[in-house]
Amino acid sequence: MEELLLTADVGVATTEELLSYIKGGDYSQLKNKIIEILSPAEGLKVSAVPPTVYLFLGVNGTGKTTTIAKLAYRLKKQGKDSLLVAGDTFRAAAAEQLEEWGRRIGVEVIRQSEGADPAAVVFDAIAAGKARGVPFILVDTAGRLHTKVNLIEELKKINRVIEKQLGRKPDESLLVLDATVGQNAIQQARVFLEACDVTGIVLCKYDGTAKGGAIIPIRKELGIPIKLLGTGEKLEDLVDFDPVAFTEALFQQ
Repeated sequence: MEELLLTADVGVATTEELLSYIKGGDYSQLKNKIIEILSPAEGLKVSAVPPTVYLFLGVNGTGKTTTIAKLAYRLKKQGKDSLLVAGDTFRAAAAEQLEEWGRRIGVEVIRQSEGADPAAVVFDAIAAGKARGVPFILVDTAGRLHTKVNLIEELKKINRVIEKQLGRKPDESLLVLDATVGQNAIQQARVFLEACDVTGIVLCKYDGTAKGGAIIPIRKELGIPIKLLGTGEKLEDLVDFDPVAFTEALFQQ
């Protein structure tokens, strides 16, 4: 059981604590404890006063842009329109990738030139969304951790702009984590918590090989709820997080 938990990226300290819940070879209390840590399951908040704004955070390569596309696709299927915002102006490819997704799904993307002020892009997008009555605005952001100070300042500025425009913080600040990076995910979560109130986690690249156990110490130590799982490459491959189903899958190795 210790090997299973460590292989699943639960981490040494959390694994040691969890093992204390095994009584006489009965793993049910251990499972119940993991479910308790990961609960309650929380859906995405939707503002009573539109537009609802979701800010997506995370280092490059975690699956941020794809997650935004999947959520926009889900909303479209529910008959809800959205605006996608290319707030990662540091990488030209990021805006182009978002535009390509926008074309495929049939939703508009707000972008400016490479190197533009991300907060200005977000300002324009929220103004456009409010003017047109678009119910959801999904904002992509840069994720270059090697310039941590710049990243944190940039995210704080974006948050100030959103708060000024809406009269409230973003409805969700979702940290997108890659299930394959293991314990690095915890450090990433700590860095982004310095920059803004992370309200939820999206665990991407979660499939048969990546167990994603790092979300257990993240939830336990940092208190951030897990909201969504990205389970594949297709637009449909985004599901609401279920603590019981996740825990059961953890033990099916």
